[in-house]
Amino acid sequence: MWAASCLASCCAACACDACRTVVSGISRRSARIAYCGLFALSLIVAWILREVAAPLLEKIPWINYFQHTPDKEWFQTDAVLRVSLGNFLFFTILAILMIGVKNQKDPRDSLHHGGWMMKIICWCVLVLLMFFLPNEIISLYETTSKFGAGLFLLVQVVLLLDFVHGWNDKWVGYDERFWYIALFVVSLVCYVATFFFSALLFHWFTPSGQDCGLNTFIIVMTLVFAILFAIVALHPAVNGSILPASVISFYCMYLCYSGLASEPRDYECNGLHKHSKAVSTSSLAFGLLTTVLSVVYSAVRAGSSTTLLSSPPSSPRAGAGRPLLPLDKAGEDEEKEKAKPVTYSYTFFHIIFSLASMYSAMLLTGWTTSVGESGKLVDVGWPSVWVRIVTGWATAALYMWSLIAPVLFPDREF
Repeated sequence: MWAASCLASCCAACACDACRTVVSGISRRSARIAYCGLFALSLIVAWILREVAAPLLEKIPWINYFQHTPDKEWFQTDAVLRVSLGNFLFFTILAILMIGVKNQKDPRDSLHHGGWMMKIICWCVLVLLMFFLPNEIISLYETTSKFGAGLFLLVQVVLLLDFVHGWNDKWVGYDERFWYIALFVVSLVCYVATFFFSALLFHWFTPSGQDCGLNTFIIVMTLVFAILFAIVALHPAVNGSILPASVISFYCMYLCYSGLASEPRDYECNGLHKHSKAVSTSSLAFGLLTTVLSVVYSAVRAGSSTTLLSSPPSSPRAGAGRPLLPLDKAGEDEEKEKAKPVTYSYTFFHIIFSLASMYSAMLLTGWTTSVGESGKLVDVGWPSVWVRIVTGWATAALYMWSLIAPVLFPDREF
């Protein structure tokens, strides 16, 4: 017993030292990676509690106060939502604290990039406190999360449009034959992949002998969008480029596949999964890893994007606030370094993580508290289907608007 106690104490001390070493190694440049790591950790914790915490939550009186104990799936969803709420509050508080940070001289700049041991402790405390909240608050957060997750998906669409237009402008800006050929090749590959992908979708989700009119309509609509993108982009009045049209077409087809693949396993038109309701741990891990990478990329790019609300403040006017007779050259240089403008909006960066917390909660719960139809599957059910499909249609609408808006309103800058 004494030996076990000593071993536990040694392990705890080593863990604390290791954590302290990692935290002390986080620099200004690696701060965003650290936030991404903390967010990824929250998803892992939510997934683990989703699998193992149900028996514990059933014994907590302020959570399980029902006359008839709900199904295990209800407690799984509750655990995910409580972890997500703690994560949401953590990043929302940081977003509020970072409002108005313009340059690195602001003391809050150090708070954004440092203090990681205290941040991790606060994050753990917030997540733990969420398990003492009444169910009504969690239910309200679950409802709010659907809107926040939808807003996060909209941000993803805007970021994608910004990315493909910037990609096209960069290659065209080289004005060299090699880059024009590369642009054509990438566009051709994307369109070939789009139409090949559509053939696979017809094979997987419109099996013979079944009435799959809905799936057929969704796939055909996505194909119509792909063709329409090319026609409008190459129209002389628009004078667009085929590269953004091809990339957006492929992305819309991917969203179509993602939506149809989320159909319930017992749906007769979901031929991809052969009516299986079981799922392996490796499949769950792969799905979670894909979610982490997608959410982290969107959050980091949104925090750095100049298209959204995250435009860095303009540089100070040359000579502003400079003394006529500087007496201390070193002090002046140090002052310049401290007053250097921030490169992205800290507030918007944390807001994206807040929305991403809602989005990940919806993925892990199937966009609804009624997860019984999905069992242990991640992101499966009709709500997940329609979220993906509507996101694809919204992507198509925004891209079309980005093409025709300059033609309809030539006096406005887009």
